[in-house]
Amino acid sequence: MEQIPLPSHIHYELLLQLLERQTLFAANQNPAMREQVQQLIGTLRKALAQQKQLETSCEQLNLPYEYRWALNSMSAQSGIVPDVIPAINGKNE
Repeated sequence: MEQIPLPSHIHYELLLQLLERQTLFAANQNPAMREQVQQLIGTLRKALAQQKQLETSCEQLNLPYEYRWALNSMSAQSGIVPDVIPAINGKNE
């Protein structure tokens, strides 16, 4: 059985650190922006918690999973073609 690909926890942690240390600080003078950043931080924390629940479920069902660091990390070996991520507001990251 193929392993279920999941993002590495470090992806969440890096985003959270950026939002908490830099974005929240920069948005401090604008209450509406600060609220949006706080909501985003909460959403990311929930997403990480949900992924951990999924990992626990996989372990209980003896389903293998693996952490992925990038979209193309295993695509060449497995034949999986990564999805194209659409640009947001016309900006490519």
